[in-house]
Amino acid sequence: MSTVSLTALRAALEGAIPSEIATCDALGVPNVSVISDVHYVDAEHVAISYQFFSKTRANILANPHATVLLKHPNTCAQYRLQLTYLRTELAGPLFETMRAKLAGIASHEGMSGIFHLLGADIYHVNGAEIVRGDLLPLPPPHAPLLAALRQTLPKLRAARDLDGLVAVLLAALRSEFRLPHVMLLVADDSCDRLYTVASQGYPESGVGAEILPGQGVIGVAARERTPIRITHATRDYLYGRAIRDALRASPMAAQLETEIPLPGLPDSGSQIAVPILDGQHLLGIIYAESPEAGRFGYDEEDALMILAAEAAAAMRQISTEADDTFAAADDLATTTESGTPMLVRHYPADDSVFIDDEYVIKGVAGAILWFLLSEHDRTGRVEFSNKELRLSPKIRLPEFSENLEARLILLRRRLAERSQVLALDKAGRGRFRLNLSRPVQLIEA
Repeated sequence: MSTVSLTALRAALEGAIPSEIATCDALGVPNVSVISDVHYVDAEHVAISYQFFSKTRANILANPHATVLLKHPNTCAQYRLQLTYLRTELAGPLFETMRAKLAGIASHEGMSGIFHLLGADIYHVNGAEIVRGDLLPLPPPHAPLLAALRQTLPKLRAARDLDGLVAVLLAALRSEFRLPHVMLLVADDSCDRLYTVASQGYPESGVGAEILPGQGVIGVAARERTPIRITHATRDYLYGRAIRDALRASPMAAQLETEIPLPGLPDSGSQIAVPILDGQHLLGIIYAESPEAGRFGYDEEDALMILAAEAAAAMRQISTEADDTFAAADDLATTTESGTPMLVRHYPADDSVFIDDEYVIKGVAGAILWFLLSEHDRTGRVEFSNKELRLSPKIRLPEFSENLEARLILLRRRLAERSQVLALDKAGRGRFRLNLSRPVQLIEA
């Protein structure tokens, strides 16, 4: 029989077709069981899900050697792995990745109430061999991923501001990576939540929608700083209902009307969330989903991780090169305002802002909008600078990692969606202009 590298077998480790594991007890009595998940760890290790104390589990603890038979889901090829048990992980990135994957498999098989991951058993792969070669040809790839990276990475490096970087990412994910349903989320300063700054492929953009660490695919990827990929989507990792149920059970229940719903496919077949990391510091998440089951494999995960690493480097460079030219005190550029005043109401408790009784934004982005409108009301000014916002005590930006550019992108896109009479436009590097077509009446609630 021919040997093969474990890396070449990753498609057979997706769990689309169950595998079999053979073990022996301390006396050498064999046992063969079906297992739901063999997970690729690296070129020399795999992990097998531990869901309940079975005969296989008892055998492994007594005799750490096992043989696993894998099947390729596309070609029907079969492979045999010779394994040695090393340890069990009960928490952490690998455990969470396997738990998400297992939940998808369980949902697909109608076993959601039975499959619960207790641990990830780590095995060393002593050898891998081909039992039966390919019987069917491989399907063509969804996208040429190396070519997609080659086309996209120089454009990321050329981006001069975060707005441009977001535009490049969205365009590349759609045209080069052929992912029509995508969201980009940015982490809050303390990484205690993420908020959506852009999306594509949904009826509603969801700009401003928030996710907490641990919620769904995105939240788990953010908390564990690891990619999370589900080949068969499960209700356990869907968003809108779960988030609103959690809010209803919290002191924030009265504020549900101010929550922006996260976009998403009603029948998501597969999902992937990849963290954008600067070291271990979370900058954001790239999320994609598809109505097609099994749409995202290890190759897509690898490519998106490279893309996320380059995005993190570009974000770091943009932050270093930010132009903080201060707005001149006598800059009194004007804007055309006429008609009935629009009523803008501000709630200091969470800096939420309503325009004509419609919720627009909250948090730091809400504080920025209120500051700009207040300054315009007081002085008539419409042009401002990033540095001015950073120095203002009224906005209460944190001293480090305030992510101001992401807040401005969020605010600009949210205004573009929700207001026909108020906009935030670029006016040069590090500068922007407030555009109003109606006068403003401000109310501090």
